[in-house]
Amino acid sequence: MSRNPRGKNLQSQSTATQVDAFLRQVAATPVRSRAESGRLIFAMDATASREPSWDRAIDIQAAMFHETADLGGLRVQLCHYGGFQQFQASPWCTHADELLPLMTQVRCAAGLTQIGRLLDHVAAEAGRERVNALVFIGDCVEEDLDALAGRAGHLGLLGVPAFVFQEGRDPTAERAFREIARLSAGAWCPFDANSPRMLKDLLSAVAVFAAGGRKALTEFGRKRGGAVLQLTRQLSPDD
Repeated sequence: MSRNPRGKNLQSQSTATQVDAFLRQVAATPVRSRAESGRLIFAMDATASREPSWDRAIDIQAAMFHETADLGGLRVQLCHYGGFQQFQASPWCTHADELLPLMTQVRCAAGLTQIGRLLDHVAAEAGRERVNALVFIGDCVEEDLDALAGRAGHLGLLGVPAFVFQEGRDPTAERAFREIARLSAGAWCPFDANSPRMLKDLLSAVAVFAAGGRKALTEFGRKRGGAVLQLTRQLSPDD
């Protein structure tokens, strides 16, 4: 299946529209070989403003492993930045209990964003072994947008879609996050602290796709029910 070079941004009309568009874009990304375990980089902004999000992220990452356990497995690498030029990437983890201690050790600290450094790291990892998706959660951007666009385009060439989740609606961040998603052929989605279940379901959907492709994503919707079922049941696993 060919990739849409323009990617697809989500529109801020309603939650249902946003979830629909997001899942459609997940389903539109190329399917990996089933002989491999999915590899997903889970990255978060760990600057001072992000501290409340880490508790939610701990619960979310456990769900990603759980949902993909029967699909051949998922390997996850945790990346985060914060403080003064602090950037860390964990070893690749295959179980939630490997990643959980790493996440609980993170302490958010004031500092500038380092999204460019993150994108460079993802490209380097993809150069060593295929990375099926990047998930990034953040709320602000303090870097040159043109430079970020160039790096995001490189991820697109490497076949690594970036699924960007924006907390809050800072307009500068939204512009940058939409471009990162578009140029990497991923998707952008806003969320707020009052909708943790929606974020959890959408992140789990990305993990399921990374581990098992479109057919697994559709089955995930059937099992989960609710809004995810309503939207994923219209997707054909053979599209």
